[in-house]
Amino acid sequence: MKKSHIDLSLYLVTEESIDIVNLTKIISESIAGGVSAVQLREKNNSSLSFYRKAAALKQVLNELSTPLIINDRVDIALAIGADGIHIGQDDLPLSVIKQMVPEEMIIGVSVSNLKEALEAERDGAGYIGVGSVFPTKTKQDATPMAIRELEEICRSVSIPAVAIGGINADNIASLTDKGLAGAAVVSAIMNAKNPREASTSLLERIKVFT
Repeated sequence: MKKSHIDLSLYLVTEESIDIVNLTKIISESIAGGVSAVQLREKNNSSLSFYRKAAALKQVLNELSTPLIINDRVDIALAIGADGIHIGQDDLPLSVIKQMVPEEMIIGVSVSNLKEALEAERDGAGYIGVGSVFPTKTKQDATPMAIRELEEICRSVSIPAVAIGGINADNIASLTDKGLAGAAVVSAIMNAKNPREASTSLLERIKVFT
């Protein structure tokens, strides 16, 4: 899957506590509801467990024609042939990662301010994840971003910008007309009783601003 063809409009980020069987079920249902890309995020798992989960998930997502992006771990992304890698400000430099991965692999970078966004674009990021836009339990130390700062970042870069952090069906409408390419969601889908319905509900609101 070529990176230019990756749809980031409804971008699901996984929760580590969920085993692969239930994770696969949730992800399959969410894709049926409209999720367009999946990021596997495993901060505390062993390398072997991360690899096994990533390999199993890659096989499922290949069948569903949905891209898999790996959080942080370049080695895991390369080992399973992932479609992309997503890095934070404290990970390996983007310039180094670009030398390590195939040209067709998209690289996303987490940013929390305009300076970081401009640096990510300059260094060749395929997209940026901007946040946290709302308070979130996933990253309790994250400071919510002012909406005007989000707008400024989207205006200032030409690469796709995806909002992340505490996004749910109740607040996603406030991201309308900010210049976003999509929204990254964790709990609003991963913890939903019906991931398919939750995804569809979010996607209906996302269509307003993409």
